Amino acid sequence: MRDAAAAAAAAAGLWLLALGSLLALRGGLPAPRSPPPADRLPRRPGPAPRPPPAPAPARDARGGSPKTFRALLTLAAGAGGAGGAARGPPGGREGRAAVRGGVFWSRGLEERVPRGFSEAQAAAWLEAARGARVVALERGGCGRSSNRLARFADGTRACVRYGVSPEQIQGEALSFYLARLLGLQRHVPPLALARVEARGAQWAQVQDELRAAHWAEGSVVSLTRWLPNLTDVVVPAPWRSEDGRLRPLRAAGGELANRSQAELVDLVQWTDLILFDYLTANFDRLVSNLFSLQWDPRVMQRATSNLHRGPGGALVFLDNEAGLVHGYRVAGMWDKYNEPLLQSVCVFRERTARRVLELHRGRDAAARLLRLYRHHEPRFPELAALADPHAQLLQRRLDFLAKHILHCKAKYGRRPGT
Repeated sequence: MRDAAAAAAAAAGLWLLALGSLLALRGGLPAPRSPPPADRLPRRPGPAPRPPPAPAPARDARGGSPKTFRALLTLAAGAGGAGGAARGPPGGREGRAAVRGGVFWSRGLEERVPRGFSEAQAAAWLEAARGARVVALERGGCGRSSNRLARFADGTRACVRYGVSPEQIQGEALSFYLARLLGLQRHVPPLALARVEARGAQWAQVQDELRAAHWAEGSVVSLTRWLPNLTDVVVPAPWRSEDGRLRPLRAAGGELANRSQAELVDLVQWTDLILFDYLTANFDRLVSNLFSLQWDPRVMQRATSNLHRGPGGALVFLDNEAGLVHGYRVAGMWDKYNEPLLQSVCVFRERTARRVLELHRGRDAAARLLRLYRHHEPRFPELAALADPHAQLLQRRLDFLAKHILHCKAKYGRRPGT
């Protein structure tokens, strides 16, 4: 009997202990330090486990603040998918991502592009250069050996470009006005034309320098303001490749991921440059680098010809003599580089794309270009107008570019909010 009573008491104690443990689990009491094996615990449905807390934002190696700009401007590798644009700190907006709609640089990023040259500066330069008296002509600082660095009576300096043939000066002038037509004048220095007249008031004080330069009397030259403190520019990734292969620049491919704000601002300007050089068939900049890869595998790591950076950070498209006229004459030789370079870009400034599509639909690009040129440049009649075959080629290149932009929109474009 005593054994039976003891057994019953032990059973009751075990039952009370189990009940206490169950109440402790339900009441949220601290778990014991040595819980029983998991396979012995009852499996009850419950809420899904909480995700682990997000890691703290990476800090600069020098102990600075979190790298928020990079987080805001980084794109996920699969833009348009579930990932979308990488989000920044709390309160950030998707509109601050580098690309919107899949194919256009964001407005916020465009606003950070340096202003460069304005329409007002172009008008002021034309007025000043037209009546300026040249008091000195010096060698060096302005490209080819036939060019000269001029100093005006008021101390202003200008690059005077003397073409080997008139079509080079014509091409430079037309390239300048095409940049204005496309809204790209911020990158091209203001330009004015002048006639070399040894006995004229503009050149009267530099008779000896004119004879030494061997400039033909009556030649038309271009005057652009000399720009101090320019620095060289190296081709950015993704175009800087040692094997000569062009990797496409598009938001959906992840090429923009993990790039700094400064890199993205540069890429905005480079995409405009590539569109501009394609339209003008300019082979004397990035295209010449691609050509030179066959004997110089490191050419992409060197300074790019006829491209510099101003003190404010804007890219300056210099020496556009190869554009539109001479460039069109030899376009068949260089388009095997120019077209793949253009097709490597599928992100655009929306304003530039809109101008291109407008000129494509209007079918009057050459007429509009010549109207702009004639309106602003008094010496327009002294250079031959754009020949009909070249006018037609300009329109065909605009059509090709417009189709490329529409192709990119169809392939990578996203509706707002997606």
